[in-house]
Amino acid sequence: MLRSQVATLLDWRNAHVDFDTAVAGIPPDLRGKRPAGLPHSLWELIEHVRVCQGDILDYCVNPDYREGTWPDDYWPSSPEPPTADAWDESIAAVRRDLATLKRMAMDPEINLESPLPYAPQATYLRELLLVADHNAYHVGQIVLVRRLLGIWQG
Repeated sequence: MLRSQVATLLDWRNAHVDFDTAVAGIPPDLRGKRPAGLPHSLWELIEHVRVCQGDILDYCVNPDYREGTWPDDYWPSSPEPPTADAWDESIAAVRRDLATLKRMAMDPEINLESPLPYAPQATYLRELLLVADHNAYHVGQIVLVRRLLGIWQG
């Protein structure tokens, strides 16, 4: 029961908008625009989700994990995607890593409450909940930016 609830929480559509809905149909000319008074564009938010989610996944599976430098390694350096393909690649990576994290949550070989073998201060459950919480926060920001840009129909 806990496993399925954690896996569901990672992209729960009942409590809030999910990632796929939040990023659907964004016109290319608005992807790098920062609304007045807000510090991030849609690109910056999506890329930040990708980087952080991938970082947490790496932390869970890589005994040689090395933490990046905050904030430089966790936020893109530009409000605009660097290439035409970067947008789609970033979204695909978020989806791919999220699917991996959901499989991790459902894997009976992983004791969710046990410490990571090489990071005893953390548990798998803590890291999965961190991803869910972090992603939900930034998906909410994506919706806000879309509203301010006039491209939210939700």
